Amino acid sequence: MNKTVIEMRNIIKRYYIGQPNELQILNGISLDIHEHEFVSIVGQSGSGKSTLMNMIGALDRPTEGTYLLNGMDISTLDDYELSHIRNQEIGFVFQTFNLISRTNALKNVEMPMMYAGIPRKKRLARAMELLEIVGMADRADHQPNELSGGQKQRVAIARAMANKPSILLADEPTGALDSKTGRMIMDLFHKLHDEEGTTIVLITHSNELAAETERIITISDGNVISDTGVKA
Repeated sequence: MNKTVIEMRNIIKRYYIGQPNELQILNGISLDIHEHEFVSIVGQSGSGKSTLMNMIGALDRPTEGTYLLNGMDISTLDDYELSHIRNQEIGFVFQTFNLISRTNALKNVEMPMMYAGIPRKKRLARAMELLEIVGMADRADHQPNELSGGQKQRVAIARAMANKPSILLADEPTGALDSKTGRMIMDLFHKLHDEEGTTIVLITHSNELAAETERIITISDGNVISDTGVKA
C-alpha cells in the first residue's frame, strides 16, 4: 500500500455556530487517500462536496475532527502555515481556470514557484517543461484572452503542478468546457496519473467522469454514503 497522503477522521463542519441558524454541513467524515491514487468525490449540489474540498485543500478548517496531510495536522497550523501548505503541497485546478490576465502562460505557470522562492532560471525551465507536458509549449507567450477554454485549463493544470504538489485537487475541471474539450482535459489527467504518478482528487457531480477514476467517494447530506474502487 502506498503512503497515506490524506487522513481525515470524524470531520465535522458547522457554520453560524451558536446562532439560531447554525448549520452543520459535514457530519463526521472519515477517509484516507493514498499516494498515486486517482479518486473522485461525487455529490449533487448541496451534498457537502464543496465544503469537503475546502477542507482537503486547506482553504478552511474543520469545526471538529482531525485532518492530516502527509502527517501534518492541518488544524494546528496558522494562516501563514496554511498558505505555505497550499503553495507547496496542493495543486488547485478550478472550473473557471483562475489564470492571471495580462500575464502570459509561462508566467502564470511560474507564479507558484516565484512565491516559493525558486530561482528564476530554475522556475523558467520547470514552467517550460510543464507546458510541454500539457501540450502548450507553443503558447507560452500567449495571454489568457488569446487562449481557448481548453488551452486555459491546460495552462492551469501546468501551474497546479509547478511545485510538485502531493495532490492535484480538481474542482469540476471540465465544467466550463464543451464535451470534446472536456475529454481532452480528462485525457490529460489520466496522462499525469499514469506517467507522472500524480495523486489526483477530482470533485465532480458527473457520475460519467467519476467512472473514469480508480475510486469513487460519494457524498450526500454531509456523509460518505459509498466508497468504491472502480478500476484496478
